[in-house]
Amino acid sequence: MTTVHEATATAIATAASAKLSVWPTSTTEPRHGDLAVGGVSLAEVADRFGTPVYVLDEAEVRDRCRTYRDAFPDTEILYAAKAFLCRAMAHWVDEEGLGLDVCSAGELELAVTTGFPPERITLHGNAKSPRDLETALRLGVGRIVIDSPSEIARLAAAVGPHGHQKVMVRVVPGISAGGHEKIRTGTDDQKFGLSIADGYAQHAIARILDQPQLELTGLHCHLGSQITSVKPYLAAVRRIVGLMARLHEQHGLLLPELDLGGGHGIAYRPGEPALDLTALARKVRAELADACATSGLPVPHLIIEPGRAIVGPAGVALYHVLSVKHTGSYTYVAVDGGMSDNPRPALYGVRYVPRLIGRHSSAAPALVTVVGRHCEAGDILAADVELPADVRPGDLLAVPVAGAYHLSMASGYNLVGRPPVAAVRDGIARLLVRRESLEDIRSRDVGL
Repeated sequence: MTTVHEATATAIATAASAKLSVWPTSTTEPRHGDLAVGGVSLAEVADRFGTPVYVLDEAEVRDRCRTYRDAFPDTEILYAAKAFLCRAMAHWVDEEGLGLDVCSAGELELAVTTGFPPERITLHGNAKSPRDLETALRLGVGRIVIDSPSEIARLAAAVGPHGHQKVMVRVVPGISAGGHEKIRTGTDDQKFGLSIADGYAQHAIARILDQPQLELTGLHCHLGSQITSVKPYLAAVRRIVGLMARLHEQHGLLLPELDLGGGHGIAYRPGEPALDLTALARKVRAELADACATSGLPVPHLIIEPGRAIVGPAGVALYHVLSVKHTGSYTYVAVDGGMSDNPRPALYGVRYVPRLIGRHSSAAPALVTVVGRHCEAGDILAADVELPADVRPGDLLAVPVAGAYHLSMASGYNLVGRPPVAAVRDGIARLLVRRESLEDIRSRDVGL
């Protein structure tokens, strides 16, 4: 029989586990008030590298790559580099057997010069520059995704009459999905892709077929970001297979590839939903097989492009508190970072759950708003969150789920410099990306 003491202990352990549910799986609390990730104290990381600093759990990144490989064994998985990219990240993704999805010559050059095989890279972008295309062709990327009609002639000319390049076409299936209107890309009222409904996609495909140096391997779509339901992906499969069937009827074309993009949603706070990868894999495969059977088509090779879902939960951002201000009924806790290292709350209203670390507090929780140091009223990292009532300058705050779209979207606002990235694994912390210094900023300023 369970005693009252045992039941209480279990309840406490369950509550503690729930609070850490959005943290890297290696997160432990070695003592009251401290957290360790990858066997390394976060307070020690802050002492060693300063703040703000991004901490990335290498084992978590690798485990999430393997989770995708296990869930989608017959699928080509491309890591979406826009979420976060550095040389170490490219190396980990390569070693775990994933391909890469890049959006610029910069991302492409960094990956290839790190040793990433270019044939396992796909180049995206709604407005690729001449340099993007030249770099992709020079380095020999596996695929280029055509996003607008004007790219067709430009790319064909760049390839040359005797060249060859595999391409896909990004189509818009007319499906609204995603966590915020600014990250929904499957509808006709945004800048990406070519619409199926108005015939632009079909017209572009016909033009590509007239370019012998361009090999159309399949269709691509990306519905948006932070999608937590399987249903939009199933609807996309049906509509794209329907287009494939019409292309077969009109051109005798059998396309061997279908890229469903990414956008797989993750939880930023305990209790929030996340996309079920096992259900996604099972239901997408079944829907694809059924749709192709109905249309009399062979099942195309499936490609997916997770980014946030691989690196987001593996990251933690650390900040020191600079001031605590009481204004009317509000308490503002200002930290030494903000929208220059994480613009997502200002852009999309994303909500995080910061936590006091580095010391144990027995004070009751108080409702506060964690704000940044920048000259902008919208510089808010976390609104209406609970922190100990005795939070004070010098305290250390940790923000989980900070691996995706933090450094990659960081800016030079107020010339504070972008934070460093430190990797942790097996009790060791090492620097991956150094802090942007005043000298870095000054050296770019060549005029007077």
